[in-house]
Amino acid sequence: MISKENLKNLPAVLSCFLISIFLLVPFHSFSEEESNPADSATRETAAGEESEGEFKPADMIAHHITDDYQFHITGHLYFPLPVILYSKTDGLAVFLSNKFKGPNHTYAPYKGYIYEHRDGAHIIREDGGKFFNLSLTKNAFSMMLTVVLMLVLFIPIAGAYKKREGQAPKGLQSFFEIVIVFVRDQVVKPSIGEKKYQKYLPYMLTLFFFIWMNNMLGLIPIFPGSANVTGNIAVTFTLAALSLLMINISGNKHYWGHLFWPPGVPVLVKPILIPIELVGIISKPFALMIRLFANMTAGHIVLLSIMSLIFVFAPKIGVAGSLGVGVAAVAFTIFMYLIKLFVAALQAYIFTLLTSLFIGQAVEEPAHH
Repeated sequence: MISKENLKNLPAVLSCFLISIFLLVPFHSFSEEESNPADSATRETAAGEESEGEFKPADMIAHHITDDYQFHITGHLYFPLPVILYSKTDGLAVFLSNKFKGPNHTYAPYKGYIYEHRDGAHIIREDGGKFFNLSLTKNAFSMMLTVVLMLVLFIPIAGAYKKREGQAPKGLQSFFEIVIVFVRDQVVKPSIGEKKYQKYLPYMLTLFFFIWMNNMLGLIPIFPGSANVTGNIAVTFTLAALSLLMINISGNKHYWGHLFWPPGVPVLVKPILIPIELVGIISKPFALMIRLFANMTAGHIVLLSIMSLIFVFAPKIGVAGSLGVGVAAVAFTIFMYLIKLFVAALQAYIFTLLTSLFIGQAVEEPAHH
């Protein structure tokens, strides 16, 4: 069973953690942008050629793994997201991203702004002026959805622990207790230690479920899924930055003493080791950032590349041949999809485990002989 003290703080820690994500994530959409003047007619023609030309796997894959201002559902059907733009000359402009859709499913300027969909989705001004882009993107929407799911799930679970302390769990509480106990007993407690792990357990649980749920949402091919949240380097950077803060804020005198004055080392060598140790502080969360980003992005690319084989070979090998390629591609895609379900949980586990290990090193007391 999970102690009442651990679970009663979970909603508060969860909320603070998720709010910090939105405050710290340096999304491309939340930025000041400067445009280059462009001819909108040329862009509309290019967009039309792109939609009606031959199939390009690289463009399709880039479109699905990068962030966007809309969710693609099927064909020319999209779920638009709010576009929020501000410039000193035109003021605030708020509208849905489907306003950029012109005739024949091409993109057209709207209110002095152009929606660029080639080489990744972004918005520019027709006159090349600067503006602030505060638009809601797929990644931001998915994180908000994860926020809602986590709050809806875990606030009642925490309340159930308070009301039914010492009793067998029921419903969702019984399912999630398996995962919570696993994170507590197999990840946090062995890494941080029996005496200090409870202080960090709510944060670790929030970290684990946040990554896991975003990974799972990313595997849903249609709205409200399909966003590659943890495959966005900005998101993994922010998660790593939060872990960096947690590790170093938790560091005790023994931890900092080893960094700035390593024991058992000649005095002349210590100044050389100090920069190396400081680099080590940054390299740990950097490894967390790259590992999560690379694994999730690579998985999406592999899945999309396999499915692309059907459309690449279909015009060249005829109906019978393309049917065989299609069956093989779909079968292998299903196999890879099942692996991705495992990887979604594995990456959440690894990120949480390594964060716990690094915190354990920071709070470790010196050994007395």
